[in-house]
Amino acid sequence: MYSKEEASKLRQQFWITFGKYMKPIPSAEGLEINWVNYKTGVKHIFFKMNAEQRQVIISIDITHHNQEIRALYFKQFKAFKMLFNETLNEDWLWEAETENDFGVPLARISATLDGISIFNQNDWQALISFLKPRIIALDQFWVDVKPIFESIS
Repeated sequence: MYSKEEASKLRQQFWITFGKYMKPIPSAEGLEINWVNYKTGVKHIFFKMNAEQRQVIISIDITHHNQEIRALYFKQFKAFKMLFNETLNEDWLWEAETENDFGVPLARISATLDGISIFNQNDWQALISFLKPRIIALDQFWVDVKPIFESIS
């Protein structure tokens, strides 16, 4: 078991390692990008990557405080589900209504890998292998659909 400080340091080391690993990879538009802190450019839509003790998750979080607008964004993503699945080459979990760890309501589209830990450095390659192709594919998908979301935001 790690202290809070040790756990925080390991998390930080992992994300620094991941960032360095991803740094040479350009965005779908050929630009330099901060993969760890991906900016969608659309308010209330976030691409999140989270690694913890027993799993890693990558998600699109729709966080608008207004449930109707959140539902509209989610419906728009659903309209692009075929393109999404083709771009990501897999089916993700689609949740129209869920909550984050703090009880804040949101809509989420996510993929999870269980059984690996950010606290085990032997798992870091598996974590990177899970996250890398998915965040790159999300970026490609986003280039194709972002203008639609900009027009409704």
